[in-house]
Amino acid sequence: MTTMTLRINDEDSKLIKNYIKLHGLSISEFARQSMLERIEDEYDLAVLRRAMAEDDGVRISHEDLRAEFGL
Repeated sequence: MTTMTLRINDEDSKLIKNYIKLHGLSISEFARQSMLERIEDEYDLAVLRRAMAEDDGVRISHEDLRAEFGL
């Protein structure tokens, strides 16, 4: 397991400690979740941008979709 050190000012420290206390988290849990969510958000944004770039503008109506799946 790796240990990381984070340097923050006193005001940010107080804010973070109040937040984790309110949500019943440890500093490690909060930091881990926050970092992984940030990575996931950036990945999701990259996927969205790629999909938008590949979008050909063709749309299927609800009715056509239902018919295609026999609904």
